[in-house]
Amino acid sequence: MKLICISDTHGKHSDVKLTPADMIIHAGDMSEMGTKEQIQDFIDWFSSLDYRYKILVAGNHDFFFEQATSKEIRKMIPKGVIYLCDSGVEIEGVKFWGSPVQPWYHNWAFNKSVKTISKHWNEIPNDTDILITHVPPQSILDKNRRDELCGCPQLTPRVKEVKPRYHIFGHIHESYGVLESDGVIYMNCSSLNNLYEYQNEPILIDLDF
Repeated sequence: MKLICISDTHGKHSDVKLTPADMIIHAGDMSEMGTKEQIQDFIDWFSSLDYRYKILVAGNHDFFFEQATSKEIRKMIPKGVIYLCDSGVEIEGVKFWGSPVQPWYHNWAFNKSVKTISKHWNEIPNDTDILITHVPPQSILDKNRRDELCGCPQLTPRVKEVKPRYHIFGHIHESYGVLESDGVIYMNCSSLNNLYEYQNEPILIDLDF
């Protein structure tokens, strides 16, 4: 199964240069400011793509998903699109888990305090094959343009415990890339650069397990 991974398109999804695969994953920040109209525009595009499976999580810009009721979200998400929010799905024997939460930063969506964020990470099943979060773990592909570490410190040890084969995220545009450490392949799939211009190609995974 081939996967194509993107993140942080911020309303510029039509600029993304996609290639054939079996699945597409979007790791959050599909919109600019998370209005219902912006989210709907993305969902219309995402659901129309020619991939057998489509998985997405929300990001800190995607306010609609934080503010809407479960019923409103279910109504918006069409058949064929899988929305993960501290939840998982198994596809062709591969176990995925996704979460939109991030450490508290100003007034963005899905902010969680230091005291409460760990309970979200503790929900990640130990048998997760592919983990999708919006925020990176701290010290892994999480440096911004000021060389600050912007990942979640509580997420780092949990990923090391779970040891998913892949950890897919975005959030910090400047740290796009792939890094393998202790048997986990980390992928910052941010599509836009720090100037919010489309720059980074989707990252491909060829699953073989």
